[in-house]
Amino acid sequence: MAVLVLVRSPLPRLRALLQRCWGRLERGLWPGIFGGQSPPWGPALAVQGPALVPQGIGDAGAPSLPESVVWMAAPKQRRTIEVNRCRRRNPSKLIEIKRNIDVCPECGNLKQKHVLCGYCYAKVKEETRLIRMEIYKKEGGPFNAPTVETVVLYEGEKPTEKDEGKRIIERARKRPSWFVQN
Repeated sequence: MAVLVLVRSPLPRLRALLQRCWGRLERGLWPGIFGGQSPPWGPALAVQGPALVPQGIGDAGAPSLPESVVWMAAPKQRRTIEVNRCRRRNPSKLIEIKRNIDVCPECGNLKQKHVLCGYCYAKVKEETRLIRMEIYKKEGGPFNAPTVETVVLYEGEKPTEKDEGKRIIERARKRPSWFVQN
């Protein structure tokens, strides 16, 4: 990696200042890039470039050097591994033990109270997919669906008076215990 900076200035003092700064920068940074020892890190100081270049005599509105300095926040010391681990493993950040675990009355698997069992949810999802396939076969696609309520009837069930005028989907199996009839 080669960097070439060409500095030509009508002012010899400014040229000498920039050459000295470039020399310090080379001596400070290049050994760290090529595997040598780099200087220890410390607080950072950022200076805007135009404040270093001398302005004309008539320019009174330019900021001075102390006004153009921006102090950057930097830690004074590195946090130790022990301090980092104590912060990360604080008891308030750890996973709490769940005490609202119950047995699902349908399948017997463990589940949280007031939450649908994961195993039962998989069965509901599969049954819903099969019902949707029946609807698709009956109507030929989602754009041909009527704008009426759908009633699902299982084996051995008959439509009631309330079901008149509704779309009826019939399933050739026994109604699951978790699929209540309204």
